Order: sequence, then structure tokens, then C-alpha cells
Amino acid sequence: MDLSRDHIRIMIYYDYKKKLSQQECLESLQKTFGDSCVSRTTVYNWYAEFSRGRDHFEDEPRTGRPRSAVTPENIEAVRQLVNVDPHITYQEIEDALDIGSAATQSILHDYLGLKKITCRWVPHFLTEAQRQDRVDYCQKMLEKFDGGTSKRVYDVITGDESWFYYYDPETKRQSQVWIGRNDPRPTKVRRQRSVGKHMFAIFFMKSGFNTIIPLENGKTVTADW
Repeated sequence: MDLSRDHIRIMIYYDYKKKLSQQECLESLQKTFGDSCVSRTTVYNWYAEFSRGRDHFEDEPRTGRPRSAVTPENIEAVRQLVNVDPHITYQEIEDALDIGSAATQSILHDYLGLKKITCRWVPHFLTEAQRQDRVDYCQKMLEKFDGGTSKRVYDVITGDESWFYYYDPETKRQSQVWIGRNDPRPTKVRRQRSVGKHMFAIFFMKSGFNTIIPLENGKTVTADW
């Protein structure tokens, strides 16, 4: 069963009445329903509303946001917003088009047939030409060294320079994108949110790993050897 906004708000109110802190409420909801269930902002905003004496869970009436907001123009506008930024949130769509939450949900789910899921990690993308180059080179080396049985392979030391990245990974919520019901699950490159990197030169031979050399910024292996 999909959780509605009212369901979430009722559970937040229950934790509020139990005198749990906002952080305890957030952790409880995310532990039970996953990171995509609710945001920190939502929990803190509703705690503030309940503290001010709010006693209902429905959205407050908003002027200028009638039910007629589900129009062909707004449907097309939402489609364009999602095409430009598949990560766009309900609130960002509502603010951009000045329409209510009910209209936004109806357009996304009923008219555009979209759903939001988390992207699947993949190491990196290669073009077809890059893949074929790797296959061709491996076949050439197998032929040159008799499939690895030639003793000449023990004299070969090879290596390359490689960047090692460290990351500030996205949360599941940040990773979610809008897709159609019949679209394949999206993927994203793991390197996407790297916050730093360092280059190393790595050398190895048939018998195994040989050595690894950290390089100074702006330097390459060929600069010193």
C-alpha cells in the first residue's frame, strides 16, 4: 500500500503526542518505510504546525490554486519540467506552476503515468567503440603470448595512471527520478558526486601486483621516468 500524505502526517502527529523529538520521529519513519518515505523538512515543519495548535492534517486552502489546475497546459508544463530535471520534487513543481499538491500528483501519476524510483548504481559507462577496443587489444595480446603460456609474459611489467575518487554519495531521496510505468529502471554513474580525487600509478606483472606510486598534483609517471 502506498502511503498518502495524510498517513505520514498522522504518524508524525502520533510521535509528536508521544513527545518524541523531531529526529527520533524521522529515524523511526525512515527505519520502517525507507529513506524515501519522508524528508527531514516535512517532519520539522509538521512538528512546528502541531506546536502552534494545528488539529487537522489536510492542506490549507490556497488562493489561486483551484481544482481546474489540471489543464492541458499544466500537464505539458509538468512534462517539460520532468524532462529537464528528472529529480524534480512535488514542491518544486507546485512552486514553479503555482498549482496545488492534489493537481500535481494527479498530473504526474494519472495523466503522465510517472512514478519515482531510485537509480541503480553502475561503475561507469563505455561507448561501443571503447568496448570493442578493449576486446581487440586483449585478443591481440592472447595471440602474441600464446594465450598466456609463453614464458615471455613473465618479463612484461605493465601499468597505468588512474584517478581514485572519494564521494559524497546521494541519499535514496536525492537519487529518485520520474519514469513512465513501462520504462526500464534508470542507472547512474558512481563517479557522479565525487568530492575529490587523487592520481596513482599502478604497476603489475603476470606474477601479481608490483607497486603503486601516489603522484603529486599536476605530475604524471612519464614526468619522472
